[in-house]
Amino acid sequence: MKKGIITTIFFIAIQLVLFGQEKPVKVTWYSFEEAVELCKKNPKKLFIDVYTDWCGWCKVMDKNTFSHPVIARYLNENFYAVKFNAESTEPIEFAGNTFVNEGGGPRNPHQLAIALLQGEMGYPSVAYMNEDLQLLTSVGGYYTPDKLEPILSYFASDHYKSMGWTDFQAAFVSEIKE
Repeated sequence: MKKGIITTIFFIAIQLVLFGQEKPVKVTWYSFEEAVELCKKNPKKLFIDVYTDWCGWCKVMDKNTFSHPVIARYLNENFYAVKFNAESTEPIEFAGNTFVNEGGGPRNPHQLAIALLQGEMGYPSVAYMNEDLQLLTSVGGYYTPDKLEPILSYFASDHYKSMGWTDFQAAFVSEIKE
């Protein structure tokens, strides 16, 4: 009887491990051009991760923040998430302009990165665009999931239209505590 109970518990544990876990949620990343085309067909805001290959904090943000299931799910549901290498060399057509990387050496920024980050060339940075593909703002720095979540909510919920960030942040924090 003891052996039967142990065997049953073992099989239940295996089933819980194999079938009880959710599949990991990953951010669906698009190129800038893909996101623009998708937005024209089904309008959504754009979340643009502006990174470089050499940026250590960009890699940490990929590993710790963008892989977080709550952040990944929220991005997928509310934004077209874009990965944009700030030092890309490919020309990009957008809003009647051709954006290029004019530099010939290493670490030269792409014109689109300069425009998205409004000349504040720090990495990692995130640019937010509305459904009409207009730049709302860019936010520089490394953010943990708990620090990024209110920023995502601020833009996704359109609170940026009616209240400042400081007021929203205070309301968001008090809502979490309740």
